[in-house]
Formats: sequence, C-alpha cells, structure tokens
Amino acid sequence: MDRHTDEPTAAALDAIEAEWPLIDAELSLLDAEIRALYTDGGPSPLDQRRIRRAEQRVMRRAAMLGSPVTPTRLAA
Repeated sequence: MDRHTDEPTAAALDAIEAEWPLIDAELSLLDAEIRALYTDGGPSPLDQRRIRRAEQRVMRRAAMLGSPVTPTRLAA
C-alpha cells in the first residue's frame, strides 16, 4: 500500500506546534530587521530598540526549547 501523501503527519504538525513560539519570534525579528533596512536615513532609535526586543524574544523562546540560536544584528 502506498503511504505517500502530500499531507503532513500528526507528528510533523505536533513538532511545528511545539516550535511555533520560536518561529513566531523569528518572524518578528525578521520583520523588525526589514523595517530597519528600508528606513530612509538608516534605522532610528525606535528601530534599534524594536530589533533588540525581537532578538531577546528569540533568545528566550530558543532557551525554552533548548535550541541554540544567535540572531544576527543588522542595525547597530
């Protein structure tokens, strides 16, 4: 019997659900970095603060999952 399917398995869905807080935090970090890159005149102090907060959130979520993550700082 062919068990090939395009649908994710229950185990894969459970893994995604368990990792979702980290995925969401990484998406927020990416959004903050993109905003800073497209800001005329360079990132503002608010952009820099937004990136720092997003980085901290990624680090907290990664620590909760026991996952080593080092975000790359785009705006200094």
